[in-house]
Amino acid sequence: MTTPRVLISDALSPAAVQIFKDRGIDVTFDPNLGKDKDKLAAMIGGYDGLAIRSASKATAKLLESATKLKVIGRAGIGVDNVDIPAATAKGIIVMNTPFGNSITTAEHAIAMMMALARQIPEADLSTQAGKWEKNKFMGVEITGKTLGIIGCGNIGSIAADRAIGLKMRVIAYDPFLTPERAVKIGVEKVELDELLTRADFITLHVPMTEKTKNILSREALAKTKNGVRIINCARGGLVDEEALAEALKSGHVAGAAFDVFAEEPASSNALFGLPNVICTPHLGASTNEAQENVALQVAEQMSDYLLRGAITNAVNFPSISAEEAPRVKPFVALAEKLGSFLGQLTESPVRGIRVVYEGKVAELNTKPLTAAAIAGALRPFMPGINMVNAAAIARDKGIKVEETTRDAAEDGESRIKIYVDAEDMSRHAAGTVLSDGVPRITEIREIKIDAAFAPHMIYIRNDDKPGFIGAFGSLLGSAGVNIATFNLGRDKPGGDAICYVAIDSPVGDDLLARIEAIPQVKRARRLAF
Repeated sequence: MTTPRVLISDALSPAAVQIFKDRGIDVTFDPNLGKDKDKLAAMIGGYDGLAIRSASKATAKLLESATKLKVIGRAGIGVDNVDIPAATAKGIIVMNTPFGNSITTAEHAIAMMMALARQIPEADLSTQAGKWEKNKFMGVEITGKTLGIIGCGNIGSIAADRAIGLKMRVIAYDPFLTPERAVKIGVEKVELDELLTRADFITLHVPMTEKTKNILSREALAKTKNGVRIINCARGGLVDEEALAEALKSGHVAGAAFDVFAEEPASSNALFGLPNVICTPHLGASTNEAQENVALQVAEQMSDYLLRGAITNAVNFPSISAEEAPRVKPFVALAEKLGSFLGQLTESPVRGIRVVYEGKVAELNTKPLTAAAIAGALRPFMPGINMVNAAAIARDKGIKVEETTRDAAEDGESRIKIYVDAEDMSRHAAGTVLSDGVPRITEIREIKIDAAFAPHMIYIRNDDKPGFIGAFGSLLGSAGVNIATFNLGRDKPGGDAICYVAIDSPVGDDLLARIEAIPQVKRARRLAF
């Protein structure tokens, strides 16, 4: 195994750089490289991993030069500076660190809420200007007030905990928040309209998606309680800033505190200059602790992936923990090879792929296994496909993918069975992984067989009649092709049979044609794994 190489193109903690080195990874640290896109493009081709913050832009154009890249690690939660579809299409894992700055961001939201309630920034400027306008800055208490949290995930739940500690009543709108979880963290789960009408303060903690864009629209703002105060430390674009500015000027909204804006860097904005508004330059994650945490986390995550195959906090692929990676890895190989076997036998367009998991393997994280099966089955037609982009490519091509799990296999073993439905016919094969960790094919066309995969193989369907084995062996021998393993299976004596042979070198077209000319042979295919 060659030593993985990682390029760090933004400012990351020296401790993060050391993690890569301690794990045996060749690391190049150039904290200003992200500002020079041409130099970054010239260098990226030699690296397996790219670690970035916000200055580096992993665009589709840059990724064209990333011929070896396997993983992009974003130290922080936002991946706006990474072209996710382009990375996925190239089979590049994109990771972030969504929890490294959770406390810092939640604390910033609470700080903004308190500063807004007591008009602290304006009072500070006035006092330092030599004025003593005590009566001008009349604030409100937060004790006993209702805080409405839009998005009660990791950051939102931390904000809720802090607000409860400040003796606030907390209500939350989050479609993914279960009633049990709401009770556990001490919030009341409500629908969005109810939150708007009840909340004295509203804080947003949702990602920016098509569904959450302008979640506080002009219409939503009109439903809010008169005198509400709004805090956004999540993502720009969640609030209609023009509509909010009008609501602030009319007095319907008493104040707003924003750390994020629809356009950043924000040199101008509809909210700027209003007397009841606090603005900070995207400081949610800007503490020493958070910067250190996300840097260390991204270094650990990237190292685990490059060295062990563990996938943590990927935005474009299911996670595989470091603990389960050793157990999942051989079954990933099995799924990929079974899919590849069927794909190499398929000559017509594929319409569907079904993967059945039986026994202990059904208890594993099967999403990566299914992705591997898809990649194997479609690679003969699409050379650039891999586990990361397989599901997206299948979806784009209209290929139906199904996944089924069963508690126990007939013989108690873990088994994967794959069906590839093509326009000409449906094909299927099954396999397992024994204690030696080697993937084996155990069934083809309902015929039992027991064979390991090899780099070069020949697959033959034949009639179970005398003379085939001798004729086949003689042809290979005369051509100087050495047989490594020879595996046979049949449905009944004299019926349909299968010959699955590992060879030390590939066969040419002429030899394959002579094998197909053997009277008992129905079909012969050369395979490569």
